[in-house]
Amino acid sequence: MFLLVEDFLTAAELSALAEHARQAAFVDGRRFNPHNVTKNNLVVDPADARGQQAAQLALAAFQRNEQVRDFAFPRRIAPPQIARYGVSKGYGAHVDVAFMAVGRQSMRSDLSSTIFISDPASYEGGDLVIYLGTETVRIKGKAGQAVLYPSTTIHEVEPVTAGERTVMITFIESQIADPARRELLYTLNEVRALEGLKMDWRNRVRLEYVAANLQRMWGS
Repeated sequence: MFLLVEDFLTAAELSALAEHARQAAFVDGRRFNPHNVTKNNLVVDPADARGQQAAQLALAAFQRNEQVRDFAFPRRIAPPQIARYGVSKGYGAHVDVAFMAVGRQSMRSDLSSTIFISDPASYEGGDLVIYLGTETVRIKGKAGQAVLYPSTTIHEVEPVTAGERTVMITFIESQIADPARRELLYTLNEVRALEGLKMDWRNRVRLEYVAANLQRMWGS
């Protein structure tokens, strides 16, 4: 299940992130994943102050966003990282690692997210492609949008053929580790939000009872 957040960033935040990306220092993305031969991009140097400021700005956008909270049930969010793809750069088909180090702790990646910084009209290629069995989903988001999708999926960034693609990437550990349960809870809560006020109050309370206690039962 996917979530595309239309106005994830404000215009001011998008402008600030684009400026951080222009001035930050970048390093070869393989530096942080040397065994993945399909990775061919640049990522912001973790020691760069502008990259750290960008991460805090993007984290604040995640934390305030109600759609993200309702969809992901986030427990922890890794600091978002700016990634740049120039001509011929891409990231071949891969699955995101199950656990990653965030500071001194290990974090499970349940959901992956891409925040789009570049105007899609400014580059060619560079689609985020997610494989679902024999089907594929292609995403080339507008500047300021964010997409969330399961980290368990095989996905890739196709090579950029013109221009430059700049995004931020991050990973979310959910309170609900099982994706099927997470989707059921999300759907149940959406029904409650959209239809609850039309229900007899007794039925609305019973629906809230089921949703709250399933979250307790399935939460980790």
